[in-house]
Amino acid sequence: MTAQAAPRPRGVVLAAIACSGTMAMHIFVPALPAVARDFGTSAAAAQLTLTVYLVGIAGGQLVYGPLSDRFGRRPVLLFSLARFLVASLVGALAPAIDWLIAARVVQALGACGGLVLGRAMARDGASPEQAARQLALLVMVMTVSPAVAPLLGGLVAEAVGWRGIFMLLSLAAAALLALTVVAVPETNYQRSPLPGIRALLAVYGQLAARADFRGYAIGGACMSTSLYAFLSASPFLFMDLLHRPAGEIGFYYMGVVAGITAGSWLASRLTRRVGINGLLRLGASLGMAGAAGLLALHLTHALSVPALLATMLLFALGAGITSPTATARTLSVDPQRIGATSGLYGCMQMAYGALCTLLVGLWHDGTALPVALILLASATISQVSFFIVRKSAF
Repeated sequence: MTAQAAPRPRGVVLAAIACSGTMAMHIFVPALPAVARDFGTSAAAAQLTLTVYLVGIAGGQLVYGPLSDRFGRRPVLLFSLARFLVASLVGALAPAIDWLIAARVVQALGACGGLVLGRAMARDGASPEQAARQLALLVMVMTVSPAVAPLLGGLVAEAVGWRGIFMLLSLAAAALLALTVVAVPETNYQRSPLPGIRALLAVYGQLAARADFRGYAIGGACMSTSLYAFLSASPFLFMDLLHRPAGEIGFYYMGVVAGITAGSWLASRLTRRVGINGLLRLGASLGMAGAAGLLALHLTHALSVPALLATMLLFALGAGITSPTATARTLSVDPQRIGATSGLYGCMQMAYGALCTLLVGLWHDGTALPVALILLASATISQVSFFIVRKSAF
């Protein structure tokens, strides 16, 4: 059987599998204050459940691709979804915060399989038109899910408590596992051997040694996943500082996601007029302006829900402009190693997001100051990185 004649999974099935990783990450965010209260622990410890999830996603992106190249997409996907299911059940029954943190690590390693393999299966054996249609559906669903997930998580947490979120994720994982068994055929018919650790590290080292990769990757990561600092701290800001109920938080996130979406649309419209370097400078500048605005609100004691959302909408607009542009430039630095470049860049993005959530948790003081300074530093680093790589090109 040739790859062209092989049956292919439906795009909607791949989209559901691919969005499981981001859905599991964002749906739990509104419940962080409830977790801290339930276990009698600190905000930093509760926020660590998001940090370790990002670390798991970062690490998983480096291993699932090579494993599925060697053993096939379907068996690796089944294994990852089974791990996701077991970890979600353990999270629902966790007797202590340590158990919950450990469950989130394993859950991330399982959910990451759907994120990586959903994209890979959309490309396997597909014509350019088929791949474009399915990847477009994947991108759309993965863009919408971060807006819908916190809203759903907030409603579930208010109705039945935070453990209900993990029960819901368990049901979703079981459904995806069953769906994969009956409706997802193997798509990789050209197996390749597992690369040696040394060879893989050598490839990543060669990429990291390139100034253009470092500039675009660092700048892109700092502007995109630094938003996780706000994501991690926002339940405490909205609920404890601004006294809003958990059920409202999901609606606030929808505004931030709308800013990212609008920024991506602007990037597609302005590329020819402004140019790649102009878009990168514009995105980082908007990020700096949004973070500086949040800092000013804190210093003047003028923080409110509309003001906070306005500053974060501005930062999100900059992130939406920067992220796809920086990603395109990063992946183009070595056309012969697009897969390795994509994996390393994805790992860097999630690792930086994990660092931001860790810092905002350790620095938690009940105000918006940690978020404002982390976002301002991130946008500034992004601006400097893009400036350096632009200068080195001449």
